[in-house]
Amino acid sequence: MVLCPVIGKLLHKRVVLASASPRRQEILSNAGLRFEVVPSRFKEKLDKASFATPYGYAMETAKQKALEVATRMHQKDLRTPDVVIGADTIVTVGGLILEKPVDKQDAYRMLSRLSGKEHSVFTGVAIVHCSSNDRQLHTRVSEFYEETTVKFSELSEELLWEYIHSGEPMDKAGGYGIQALGGMLVESVHGDFLNVVGFPLNHFCKQLVELYYPPRPEDLRQPVQHDSIPAVDTFEDLSDVEGGGSEPAQRETGSRDEKAEVGAAGRATAEAECHRTRATLPPFPTRLLELLDGFKLSKALLTACKLKVFDWLKREAPQKAPDIASKVDASACGTEKLLDVCAAMGLLEKTEQGYSNTETANLYLASDSEYSLHGFMLQNNDVIWNLFTYLEFAIREGRNQHHRVLGKKVEDLFQDAYYRSPETQLRFMQAMHGMAKLTARQVATAFDLSRFSSACDVGGCTGALARELAREYPRLQVTVFDLPDVVELAVHFQPAGPQAAQIHFAAGEPSSRSPCQRFPGSVISFQTECVAVRVPVFLRGRFYGGCLCAYMTVCCACVCASVCMCVWYALERVCA
Repeated sequence: MVLCPVIGKLLHKRVVLASASPRRQEILSNAGLRFEVVPSRFKEKLDKASFATPYGYAMETAKQKALEVATRMHQKDLRTPDVVIGADTIVTVGGLILEKPVDKQDAYRMLSRLSGKEHSVFTGVAIVHCSSNDRQLHTRVSEFYEETTVKFSELSEELLWEYIHSGEPMDKAGGYGIQALGGMLVESVHGDFLNVVGFPLNHFCKQLVELYYPPRPEDLRQPVQHDSIPAVDTFEDLSDVEGGGSEPAQRETGSRDEKAEVGAAGRATAEAECHRTRATLPPFPTRLLELLDGFKLSKALLTACKLKVFDWLKREAPQKAPDIASKVDASACGTEKLLDVCAAMGLLEKTEQGYSNTETANLYLASDSEYSLHGFMLQNNDVIWNLFTYLEFAIREGRNQHHRVLGKKVEDLFQDAYYRSPETQLRFMQAMHGMAKLTARQVATAFDLSRFSSACDVGGCTGALARELAREYPRLQVTVFDLPDVVELAVHFQPAGPQAAQIHFAAGEPSSRSPCQRFPGSVISFQTECVAVRVPVFLRGRFYGGCLCAYMTVCCACVCASVCMCVWYALERVCA
């Protein structure tokens, strides 16, 4: 119970553990601390010889781990963390620092050195308090170390290799884990056992006391016992400074009676808060809130694509926000916020020199990329986004909502909605083309079509599936059957290559069954409408009129969109 007010100080802050160690996570979770895990990317390559003491090396490594996470989250996240905790555990024997073994031979060398000897385990801990002012990250670092002495028994070769082959030594400092199988190697422990496991919880709590509850003047005149955590009656003020920052609370002056009264109330509040937090508070709904805010991130992505932000950064990088703003005809402050959100989503890299595309952005979001989804993004931004605005109506009525979006009656979905102008038709085809290029291979190889000499892709749009069929089956002649306007524009999507001679385009009405008569003995795929919320992939069917008929259902996961881009392909063999 004594620990509750200490850990409770951090309950309403955004605390981040800069470590992937499951042991550290377990120790802090069991103590009642709520935190996020963001493993540090700091390369542990500090020069050990430059440190006067082993614990100096451990503390500096812990500090660099925490600062790396704090800086990265400040740059990429929408909110700076309040506290980042970094830790680094090392084993020393005979002046030599032992960290994690790189392989089994390295583990053998480490454990052989420890056999029958006494060694020290040091854990350096850094507590980094973060704040943000004018978009600048400010940090205040508190660091400490803990030492525990461990003695190993004399280890036989057989026992050594049995333990090494268990795999346990590979991710642990010194090559052993005292809390598991490695415990059988240990003869004695002097000091904090949890420090050997990976985190000195007791010392950590003492450090929190020093940070958040500095001694009163009257306390300084009394002898202090430093090897224990202060009693509950020292935690009189449990509130943060104004503004909810992570700085230690300031004590207010008052009469002795007032202090006693406040102290009693504080103790009662702390006890109640501890019980309430551990017993009744539900888990924080992180995933739910992410789902709630998901549409904002989607719109930020779609807006960046609409403005061709990723195109400009692919041509030249890094660039500052004002430079991008001038090129996309937008405000500098608004552009900077958009770029920061894209960086937080992992689509951009942000450095002091400016912003740059990530590999994902160059591959899929730049409009000139081979596998660009830029057209698909624009279709979602200009069409699907508006349709989803009327999702409630779509669910109630059981039909698409193009009539509400367009403000007029829609008789033919393609002609009145997707193909109502050359611009909208080309955008729709670009969207279909981008997704089809990513999925066509899976569709083309779903069946063994080697016995067929011809194929017809009904509603094949740009011919992306046809090209994949031709590439997979060099003997196959493929006809793309679609509306005349589509066939006319499809030439813009035809790359040069050996498959071009195998592909032909034919104009007609894809909704009819005439292809079965026009292309006997072929494999025929039909593109159909879909009003399902989700369509699973399924394969079944039979032959019709000497043709293998396949319906290719193209769905965009919404009843209001009705016919959209190919997110899932469902092949269905059907008969008349």
